[in-house]
Amino acid sequence: MIALWTSLALLAAGVIWAALVYRHISHVSQGDKIPERSGTALLLVDLQEDFWNSGQYDEADKTQATQAIRAAVTRAKSEDQPVITLRQEWSTPSTRTFARIFMKGQGLAGQPGAELASSFVDMGEYEVIKRVQDGFETGALDTLLDQLDIGHVQIAGLDAALCVNKTAQAALARGYKVTLLQDGTLGALPKATEKAFETLKDAGAEVI
Repeated sequence: MIALWTSLALLAAGVIWAALVYRHISHVSQGDKIPERSGTALLLVDLQEDFWNSGQYDEADKTQATQAIRAAVTRAKSEDQPVITLRQEWSTPSTRTFARIFMKGQGLAGQPGAELASSFVDMGEYEVIKRVQDGFETGALDTLLDQLDIGHVQIAGLDAALCVNKTAQAALARGYKVTLLQDGTLGALPKATEKAFETLKDAGAEVI
């Protein structure tokens, strides 16, 4: 009986731990409201080997998204708009453990799969490392966008319902104009993707 109760207690503790870590991973930071700024930047989110080639996304959709992203990058550079790659790295003990258990170890800092997928290498002029779904969480993206005088962010990448969604929410909370490039954004779960786009539009984002 003692062994049973011990097992149940450990199971409960594990569930609580996982819930707390996921809450941390999915939390949206608020940040300070930005002043009026004139610049536009293109943010490319989590276009990494582990995620891009995970098997979650249809190959035809990936081809379309790649074409849309390349076109967006070409357009941004022709208009002297910076292109910023956001790259996920699970780097803290809790998130690394969570990723190993629930995400097949995808996105672990220091692993080859955390690097950009071959189609997207060298697209960005700047890189920001993410620790959670929200690309603003560390403050590094805030600082970079401030230095570049950016008030409008265009966002593409992975995953529409997760990191793209949370990064866009954080941008809106800070007062950025947000445009989501739908053809350049993929979601593994269609219903969750649709809901994320609708929620972001209701919050003030533009989806094109």
